Amino acid sequence: MTDTHGAARPGRLSIGLTSVDGVRVVTLRGEIDHTVRERFTEALLPDGDADARTVVDLSEVTFMDSSGVNVLVAAHHEVSDAQGWLRIAGAQDPVRRLLHLVALDQVIACHPTVEEALAA
Repeated sequence: MTDTHGAARPGRLSIGLTSVDGVRVVTLRGEIDHTVRERFTEALLPDGDADARTVVDLSEVTFMDSSGVNVLVAAHHEVSDAQGWLRIAGAQDPVRRLLHLVALDQVIACHPTVEEALAA
């Protein structure tokens, strides 16, 4: 995994990028809010180019606000337009509750683990 943005302080966001069998896996650690929206967008849609298949690993995300939701919605639309998909993996209780509250879990497939998201 390549750590593209280190999390030197607690709560800061770090972003790791890997590929598994042609599927882009974006691993996030820390907090997702308006201060990291641009970095989150760039990680999901590098150079505005939608990768056709992406798994977003949220297993180590401790907080996400509407900024993160908006990035996920935009990325979902981009990859869907490219005939691909976006899946969420490993969201913990606070983030999972948010995804459920805004019904994003009804739009983007959510899985307990990256492995299950990749296999779906």
